[in-house]
Amino acid sequence: MKCKVCAREAQTQPPSKYCERHQKAYESLQKKFEVWKEASNITWENYLEEAAKNPLTGLWARELAENLLSDQTRDDC
Repeated sequence: MKCKVCAREAQTQPPSKYCERHQKAYESLQKKFEVWKEASNITWENYLEEAAKNPLTGLWARELAENLLSDQTRDDC
């Protein structure tokens, strides 16, 4: 199975829809979201938008945030 974000093989242990790098980025985004949520009462979607446009966000996390936002947009249609 391929990563939902890139062409790399998806992580198999533990099973994931992302490659190892994007899976680590996902875990990092989730952890940091909890901090942001407590501090500013931000929504997951707004947090992803902020992460995607922040120049200090790493490449893997930015790609993942953009992908997650794209998925949400498709789900809302």
